[in-house]
Amino acid sequence: MRLPLIHSAAAAAGQFLDRLLCVAGAVLFSQMPEFMQQYLQRLEGHLDEARLQLDRLKEAAAQSGATVDQLVANAAASADPLMQRLGILVTETSSRVTQLSVADDALRHATTLARPFVFFAHLDPAIARATLKIFRPAVPTTLEGLAYACAGMLAVLALYHGCVRYPLRRAWALRSARRNPEPKGPA
Repeated sequence: MRLPLIHSAAAAAGQFLDRLLCVAGAVLFSQMPEFMQQYLQRLEGHLDEARLQLDRLKEAAAQSGATVDQLVANAAASADPLMQRLGILVTETSSRVTQLSVADDALRHATTLARPFVFFAHLDPAIARATLKIFRPAVPTTLEGLAYACAGMLAVLALYHGCVRYPLRRAWALRSARRNPEPKGPA
């Protein structure tokens, strides 16, 4: 009598855990579109600031009757370490504007299915950490949020069943088989 009661309680606990993991996966994954949106806002802020710095450098070069490329070339050829650092700064700023522009454009034009892959392909770790520090969860009300919630449920359940539940059931079945070997037929 005790064994069916334990089996019933274990089954109920398993069903509860399945539902709990479904909700946890849905909630966790449904926040991804919101995180990407807040990340994109920070990315655009970094891009605007980098463009402003580059514009100021271009303006300074123009006031001296030169282009940015000429400024970099003159700075690199200079024996003055300060001028050489200025050339490196201009080159790095220009490169940063290009890098951020590519990431911004890729994220803005990515399809819903491609967006997570594009996001991770163009991820700037410093911007992601800064976004995470001030991230505010939101209730997803879009089809994209629903898709991420469903993906989260499936991913968490697959992980649980494939890495926890199935191996435990298999180990339990092997243990039971060793304790209670099947009787052999008549000899």
